[in-house]
Amino acid sequence: MSTTAELPCSGGRLDVGKAVRLALATVLALVQLFPLLWMVSGAFKSTEDARGASLIPQHPTFHNITEVFTRIPYAKYLFNSLLTSVIVTLLLVFFGSMAAYALARLKFRGREPLFAVIFSTLMVAMPVILVPLFMVVAKVGLVNSYAGLILPVAFTAFPIFLMRQFYLQFPRELEEAADLDGCGYLRRFVTIVLPLSRSMLAALAVTTFLSTWNSFLWPLTVAKDSDLWVVQVGMSQFQNQYGGDWSLIMAGSLVAAVPTLLLFLVLQRQIVESVKASGLKG
Repeated sequence: MSTTAELPCSGGRLDVGKAVRLALATVLALVQLFPLLWMVSGAFKSTEDARGASLIPQHPTFHNITEVFTRIPYAKYLFNSLLTSVIVTLLLVFFGSMAAYALARLKFRGREPLFAVIFSTLMVAMPVILVPLFMVVAKVGLVNSYAGLILPVAFTAFPIFLMRQFYLQFPRELEEAADLDGCGYLRRFVTIVLPLSRSMLAALAVTTFLSTWNSFLWPLTVAKDSDLWVVQVGMSQFQNQYGGDWSLIMAGSLVAAVPTLLLFLVLQRQIVESVKASGLKG
């Protein structure tokens, strides 16, 4: 049965199946975008406009955004989130990719059991290890410190798993020239493998940054001093205090979302390329 139909006006042919998929994708995109559009709209609404159901502000104002920075040390929260997210991302991407390459290329006894142990940690949720992890951090004196915010979450199994799967499909022929030149594993990794892994590393960096930026449970647990609060914890406390003023809540949420949106827009090409590269066959 044909999935095309004649266009009576132009004489062309319309792929009905493709049109249905396009319409479905458009609807899903609008559903996903509507909360974001509502947040942007609410951030610029006055208190009176916020009570209405209109998506377009009747009296747009920037007062809400400036008011958020005035009522709480929001700039400090943003700085703490940016600092922790950047450091965690750098540590995870660098050491995770290095460990993944070792597990994919080096041959040593116990390699597979070691990877199985690392992989099994992905099955353990943060709430399960929250108390023992906090006890360890408290024992070494890292509570209420940037080190306590960063180090416990800077070494996880997901980057190792993701990059190992990529390196297993990485063509060995690309590394043979380095073998002929007498390059060791470390030099081969730095000069050949890393430059050819840029797209996957970019995708890993984006997901890691977003995960760290949006983290709430661990920063809430380890940082009792408000000077160390990240933006998610600060917004939670702000909402508890000004929960009735939705314009302020939307303004704070918009400011918190801007860095992640900018990061995605800048690196979206690398993310698409990483999806293509994941199908690379050796």
